[in-house]
Amino acid sequence: MYKRVIKRLMDLILSSVAIVALALPMLVIALAITIDDPGPVLFKQKRVGQKKNGEITYFRIWKFRSMKMSTPHDTPTHLLANPEQYITRVGRFIRKMSLDELPQLYQVFTAKLSMIGPRPALWSQEDLIAEREKYGANDVKPGITGWAQINGRDELAIDVKARFDGEYAAALNAGRFQGFCMDVKCFFGTVVSVLRSDGVVEGGTGEVTKQVERELAKK
Repeated sequence: MYKRVIKRLMDLILSSVAIVALALPMLVIALAITIDDPGPVLFKQKRVGQKKNGEITYFRIWKFRSMKMSTPHDTPTHLLANPEQYITRVGRFIRKMSLDELPQLYQVFTAKLSMIGPRPALWSQEDLIAEREKYGANDVKPGITGWAQINGRDELAIDVKARFDGEYAAALNAGRFQGFCMDVKCFFGTVVSVLRSDGVVEGGTGEVTKQVERELAKK
């Protein structure tokens, strides 16, 4: 009941209120992006959706464009040799504050995403998709933010991130009370994480671990 009806109703209410309340800030961000680096305001990318009938599904995720038009397309940030060189001035700010995710509110409204759920993997992130499959996380509708997001975000290695996503999936499937409590934790935990910019590391998944390994290799 919670997973199929109440959660969807909460998504509709929260996304509707947020879209109205944030309409002006989103317009300002769109103008700033255009002035800083002329080109499309939205960045659209193929991502993994909720698994249906045993098959992985895909959709195009929307984000405010935070990187230059010259950036290689469909390449995860952590695979770029020097991601900093591609980020625009406006992009650096909106990524730090997670404002680049705001267009996804419209995708929550149209049921492509949920407010809370595992962050949708890039179509080419086979390692993350495979790890999530072990924990049943691919069966859950992806979200704007989730349990892994407030427990490390970009700092997490892929296997650790998948385990957190699995914990979320387990709570959601455990029953109405457990699912609701987990969503509440994720929602308010996200507010705190965004304000503190916790776990934001340019370079992507597991970048902190990779940085340590690089430093050790130099010694």
